[in-house]
Amino acid sequence: MELDSIYTELILHASSDKKNFRKIENPDIEELGHNPSCGDELTIYAKINDGKIVDASFTGEGCAISKASTSLMIDIIKGKTVDEAKEIIAVFLNMIRGEELTKDELKKLKDARVFEGIKKLPARVKCATLSWHTMENLLEK
Repeated sequence: MELDSIYTELILHASSDKKNFRKIENPDIEELGHNPSCGDELTIYAKINDGKIVDASFTGEGCAISKASTSLMIDIIKGKTVDEAKEIIAVFLNMIRGEELTKDELKKLKDARVFEGIKKLPARVKCATLSWHTMENLLEK
């Protein structure tokens, strides 16, 4: 199987995976993210206890790239401290900007590395980064 088709399969699977697509009951914090250029709109919910993200989820409408990126981000940051999550978000956004990452930084991104090539598709960059920017805003509150 070609590498591109493996990536496509991962994105399609993550975009249809419903485990993170829900509203947390009584979230501690939530943040709306909107991409006016394509209409993607999502709300991210989080429960934070003692500086740790104990649960996170999202609802909304978006393309497969947007939903997959959001779901993979939630998988990665759940259980992390707020500071660890902020660092992971920064690494992801640096990857999308085309910056060189270390092996350790790439490891932190887990399956979200699938979006590394998105920088070659400028129209889709906002789709892949919408939730990461939204989570970044949420964690700043």
